[in-house]
Amino acid sequence: MDYYRVGTLVNTHGIRGEVKVVVITDFPEKRFAKGQQLFLFKDADATTGSVKVTVDKSRTQKGLFFLTFKGLDNINDVEKYKGWTIKVAAETLHDLPAGEYYYHQIIGLTVVTTDGETLGKIKEILSPGANDVWVVQRDHGQSDVLLPKIPQVIKTVDLDAGTVTVELMEGLID
Repeated sequence: MDYYRVGTLVNTHGIRGEVKVVVITDFPEKRFAKGQQLFLFKDADATTGSVKVTVDKSRTQKGLFFLTFKGLDNINDVEKYKGWTIKVAAETLHDLPAGEYYYHQIIGLTVVTTDGETLGKIKEILSPGANDVWVVQRDHGQSDVLLPKIPQVIKTVDLDAGTVTVELMEGLID
């Protein structure tokens, strides 16, 4: 079974089994709704050794989600999961509108300029504010390129070909 990361359990909160979660999904209200099944992994890259949990309660405060899981009713039940990655099963992903992508679809794509120059591969996606920033790892020790996900820069995404075509604005590359 394939799993996709939706957050990180960063700490416990109180003594009744509530945990703080840093979210990395655009659908937190859906992913962390009561009754949703989640999988906790000690290692973010792991695909085995998960602990299956079901959300009992969910609330937000200051950009964090606070969750409780069914059957994990006190701090001793959840403390061992501090720092663990929260994932969902692949079959729970839903189709996105045209032009929108899941992070796992974008990471690893080859970035090519409109002039045909290959820049490198997308290694990470940052979400600093108004728009995502795609981090492109270049070859030969060159510094990474940070591409804002705006229409002026990201021209096409071709998942079948595994490429992203970009138009570089002045100052994006040193």
